[in-house]
Amino acid sequence: MSAYTPGGEVQLTTRELKDFFAKARNGSIRVMKVIIRDEQLVLGMYKEPSQAWDRDYDNFILPLLEDLQPCYILYRLDSQNAQGYEWLFISWSPDYSPVRQKMLYAATRATVKKEFGGGHIKDELFGTLKEDVSLGGYQKHIQSRLGPAPLTAAEEELKQIKINEVKTEISVQSKHQTMQGIAFPIQESAITAILLLKERKINYIQLKLDIEKETINLVHTDVTDILDLPKRIPNNAARYHFFLYKHSHEGDYLESVVFIYSMPGYKCGIKDRMLYSSCKGPLLDVVEQQLQLKVVKKIEIDNGEELTPDFLYEEVHPKQHAFKQAFAKPKGPAGKRGQKRIIKATGEAENGGDF
Repeated sequence: MSAYTPGGEVQLTTRELKDFFAKARNGSIRVMKVIIRDEQLVLGMYKEPSQAWDRDYDNFILPLLEDLQPCYILYRLDSQNAQGYEWLFISWSPDYSPVRQKMLYAATRATVKKEFGGGHIKDELFGTLKEDVSLGGYQKHIQSRLGPAPLTAAEEELKQIKINEVKTEISVQSKHQTMQGIAFPIQESAITAILLLKERKINYIQLKLDIEKETINLVHTDVTDILDLPKRIPNNAARYHFFLYKHSHEGDYLESVVFIYSMPGYKCGIKDRMLYSSCKGPLLDVVEQQLQLKVVKKIEIDNGEELTPDFLYEEVHPKQHAFKQAFAKPKGPAGKRGQKRIIKATGEAENGGDF
């Protein structure tokens, strides 16, 4: 058991917290609670292992959750990878906590993961209710990753359309039908990220296709500045990106969600190019229609170098070109006109005849 005093907090500076993280990664700590206090990350509580990870889970984690106070919880699993013990990272953000607190914790989440070491984190959970992050909630999260998520009503309808298309005989009348997109189920963590972006709690999402499992998976939601955006674009793999573009336009401050489809040309195989292209439409349908995230601009690029601040601004706010109709010279009388005369008849000079 830790030296934590009930009702108190272990106040740590950033350096002390880093040192404690290093100690925890060695395996001597089962769970730790990290909070933000006076604009600093501090350790709220920690405990050492007692039993197996699943037997410790609810007894250790649930008492740390406060009804109105967000926090981060790092829970050590019993499995290991090349870097040591694997950890579960939990973001606790109860519905009735102050909005400012929720925004502060959402904006700092990536920093905590980075300070602890992303390679040690096996999985992440986000919860607003205790059942979201209980052992049962975590087990449901694991199960959702092992198989495709249940199809929504729209996806079921699209699936039926595709079945009917396969059964339709190809003929002169049917050959002009457009091909429907492919609706891969969206991973639960990706849906959670989209909802967080909708609430402006994060500003960037990167998604990829798991072609083997036929799902759309979350890659990461690292905090991304507009100048960092080009670095987020892989040069050897296709990706979908959602970026919260914060900028000013004509004196107004705007936060516009931009969808970016990056496909590095023929560095990707034909199957990848076809699937990413086909899944793009159904993905945006779910994002815009079911999750109600407004996307103001959809962009397709080959590489990240294209994503300059000027390019993004002009894509979101294209210039309105005013086309002026050139003055049209009046047409002459109908019919073939005669040849111009080069010799004037007598008296024509005074009367202004043709030259």
